[in-house]
Amino acid sequence: MAQSSATKVAWKLQDMVAHSSNVSSLVLGKSSSRLLATGGEDCRVNIWAVNKPNCIMSLTGHNTPVECVQFSSSEEQVVAGSQSGSLRVWDLEAAKILRTLTGHKANICSLDFHPFGEYLASGSMDTNIKLWDVRRKGCVFRYKGHTQAVRFLAFSPDGKWLASASDDSTIKLWDLTAGKMITEFTSHTSSVSIVQFHPNEYLLASGSADRTIKLWDLEKFEMIGSSVGETGVVRCVLFSPDGSCLYSGSEDTLRVYGWEPDRCFDAVHVAWGKVADLAICNNQMIGVSYSQMNVSLHVVDLSRVKKSGSVIQGLIQDDKPLAVPTPKGTTLRRNYERTNTSCNRQKMKQNPDADRRSPEGERRSPSSEEERDEKESSAEITNPDDYREIFQPRNAISRTPPKTNEPFPAPLEDDTILLKPSPAAEILTPMPDRLKAPTASSTPVLRVEPTVVVAVPRPPNSVVTASLAPPSGHVVPTSKLKPNSAVIPSTRNEPVGLNAGDFLPPAQSGKTSVASDEEALVQIRKGHDTMCVMLTSRHKNLDMVRIVWARNNIKATLDSAVSMNDLSIVVDVLNIINLKPSLWKLDTCSSILPQIEELLQSKYESYVQTGCTSLRLILKRFWPLISDTLTAPPSVGVDITREERHQKCKACYKQLKNLSNVVKLRAEQVGRHGSTFKELQLLMAPLDY
Repeated sequence: MAQSSATKVAWKLQDMVAHSSNVSSLVLGKSSSRLLATGGEDCRVNIWAVNKPNCIMSLTGHNTPVECVQFSSSEEQVVAGSQSGSLRVWDLEAAKILRTLTGHKANICSLDFHPFGEYLASGSMDTNIKLWDVRRKGCVFRYKGHTQAVRFLAFSPDGKWLASASDDSTIKLWDLTAGKMITEFTSHTSSVSIVQFHPNEYLLASGSADRTIKLWDLEKFEMIGSSVGETGVVRCVLFSPDGSCLYSGSEDTLRVYGWEPDRCFDAVHVAWGKVADLAICNNQMIGVSYSQMNVSLHVVDLSRVKKSGSVIQGLIQDDKPLAVPTPKGTTLRRNYERTNTSCNRQKMKQNPDADRRSPEGERRSPSSEEERDEKESSAEITNPDDYREIFQPRNAISRTPPKTNEPFPAPLEDDTILLKPSPAAEILTPMPDRLKAPTASSTPVLRVEPTVVVAVPRPPNSVVTASLAPPSGHVVPTSKLKPNSAVIPSTRNEPVGLNAGDFLPPAQSGKTSVASDEEALVQIRKGHDTMCVMLTSRHKNLDMVRIVWARNNIKATLDSAVSMNDLSIVVDVLNIINLKPSLWKLDTCSSILPQIEELLQSKYESYVQTGCTSLRLILKRFWPLISDTLTAPPSVGVDITREERHQKCKACYKQLKNLSNVVKLRAEQVGRHGSTFKELQLLMAPLDY
């Protein structure tokens, strides 16, 4: 029986392809709960309006993958930290780069804006926390104390404290005006992934990979509660706006907790996977997650979730409900005193925990490198209508994105929704003219079952997605569609889809001809026979390699693969022997190094990855032998074995010298494997001596 929207507790709101490569980070704007920022391995930051299919802005400037993103409290600015340790701040209303900040020596893992917007905190894998003055482009303090990566940062609501969570299983609380650590909490037994301040009271919540949530009294600096019942890693925690309960997001589950005493009010199954962030708007919980290039948003109706009363069924002992006591925090715990001014930089005192000995703590002019970076950064508006509506409302006094009073509606089980070509295909990768969606006036509306989309298979190293529409009036049955396809809901009554004629060459008259199903399928299948021939040939070649492999001769196997003049076969063999480094011999190195040079320059990502792995193994296992052999003094007498080894080492050295030039060039380029090639460059540094 169909379930109406009135009885739904949780549902999927939208799916979208957010980047041209894997998504690496995201964040929801907590002020409006209507903005989403995503960071990707394509080095971009994309800004989205929740429940709208098209990207609003695409921010560029980083040269390495974006590891962390965060909105300011007013959602006027967004900051992104990269794999190289640099930060960039963009002004969203002005659509331009605002600041470039450098100083960290490793990946940025966490970011947070000060509640009053003039300061910014960053945590890194270099274990340091830096407090930046966004106006002056300078680092105010460096907080040292963690021994592993700083995974999460949060300012207190009054802007006086900073809480940091780390992989070292600790939480540290820092006093910003005094510039020192106040206390350290050490009860977690695994990496702490998130911390959140209570919106009003002196209370802090933390979530960890040890599958517990803990609450800390910030007056007595002691733990007052710890959760039970979490079945997975705690990924998100969020206090309700009134502070009456705490929401916890783990894989496919939302839980609601109370404290003093500890109790779980409710647990809701939500198919959001590994949820990455939560926000609340209009009594609805928005949960967002990402996988590869895709981002998914889910909604939970909080009016149908238990937020008080006894513990949920299953945690009640002896089937007796637990009476709800009056929360102690509402009467005994102090509230934050909010002011309208930010923490004053002049009031911050010097102390051993806050390192100001370096010139980065002083006001300074930007370096020529930073000025060049800012000139190369941009904020491209990809959807002018949504941009003007959100960031430049005509009647708005401030530029803060306004909250809407309309909740996100739940789709009906028996209703139909419309399919729209993936927005990322239009924004991130221009589609060929023959794949562009036709105009509304010429395209029939496609009606399908809910949560269904069809994706065109994409070739390697490309991002082209679209919706294939059957003839007008046809409904696509769910059973004939891929279950793992992306879901991209769009506004109802909007013409979408592609005609069969879009896949055919234009007619001589210049107009697109509309073809039948049979003609369209013939056109689509043109490359099918060629692909079958290629795969059949590859299968035969692999059978031949397997026969040689059975003789336990690795060098002969590699020589056989190389002789076939097919890099895909070489890659298949290398992927196997890379798993067991003991199979490598000096003979195999001299045979395969020329092939590795081709792999490193390949346009296919998997080939480059395999080549890097093989070269790393060779350098680590054989460079000491090659170096010692070539620098050893000549031996007395005739030593045939030593002479053969010397010749092999000499050949390998020559090939490695050629490879070092390729590695240097690739290390200077922007791309996903940039850091890998930099590591290889360090390993090959002794070749230059």
